[in-house]
Amino acid sequence: MFDAEKVHYFSMGIFRFFCSIGIIRRLIKRLFTFENAGLHTSVFGLDFTNPVGLGAGFDKNALYLRELSAMGFGFVEIGTVTPRPQSGNEKPRLFRLPADKALINRMGFNNDGAKKITERLREWRNLNPPGTKGRLIIGGNIGKNKDTPNEDAWKDYEKCFQSLFDYVDYFVVNVSSPNTPGLRALQEKDALSRILSHLQSINNNKPARKPLLLKIAPDLTNTQLDDIIDLANEVALDGLVTTNTTIDRKLLSLSSVKTAEKIGAGGLSGAPLRKRSTEVVAYIAGKTGGKLPIIASGGIFTAADAKEKMIAGACLVQVWTGFIYEGPATAKKICTGLI
Repeated sequence: MFDAEKVHYFSMGIFRFFCSIGIIRRLIKRLFTFENAGLHTSVFGLDFTNPVGLGAGFDKNALYLRELSAMGFGFVEIGTVTPRPQSGNEKPRLFRLPADKALINRMGFNNDGAKKITERLREWRNLNPPGTKGRLIIGGNIGKNKDTPNEDAWKDYEKCFQSLFDYVDYFVVNVSSPNTPGLRALQEKDALSRILSHLQSINNNKPARKPLLLKIAPDLTNTQLDDIIDLANEVALDGLVTTNTTIDRKLLSLSSVKTAEKIGAGGLSGAPLRKRSTEVVAYIAGKTGGKLPIIASGGIFTAADAKEKMIAGACLVQVWTGFIYEGPATAKKICTGLI
């Protein structure tokens, strides 16, 4: 009944208000958190209280970490963060396709910029220092500004990497969003190698390096996936996030095709992406012998969906559209079903 983007901020604003009251925050945490030692997962040197995370794009600006922690997520990926603030694409830019349990978005990396987001993350880290029991793992998803030419993209990724470094637990390089013109061209091996090699060089010269991952699109061919795997080995990536949204509308049911045509451009997420995302996870896991950690994203609504991804070879899973449709108990329901 409401505009999808407006209700996002409205509903999270309500959660923020209630979580500012200690007794209510503890009640929310009790309602929506499932703790079990069997869910503890160690991946790329990090200890996750559970393997269910929230994908990038939901909390772009690190505004709702307290609220999302109370809703039982083992980790949250903030961003995509760009060096300079940007407003994103023209509204409306977020659309529901309820018949398919799907979303189409063309947000365009709208965010407050690296400086302001870093300040929020610093405050969060001061309140929740490393070693705190049950501490929420934070990932930093980084990208380039829309008006930065692709040949200079590596500079934007470096700026974000340096700014966020002390305040996130791992990084994800995002070159796979379909909503920034020309961005997906950076998935080609040579362009991507320049970005990732440069970041790893900086990373390896830090006193303690951070896990560096790459988020890829579901629309890549097997040949392109092979190039990604080769590059991951060459630059010693710590893992992949598989997958981002798709531009393939053939995955939709007939009832949603006409609606999607009216909506126009944007990335499709949700249930229609589940099968393709799992195929990509299985392909990469098979090609790497399971040695390259994978965070699976795409069409995860239930514990059965999460198990499917893990059987295919994922170590961790991320929800996004599933969280929108299933509600604040999503992480708890999935965690409960994984035991």
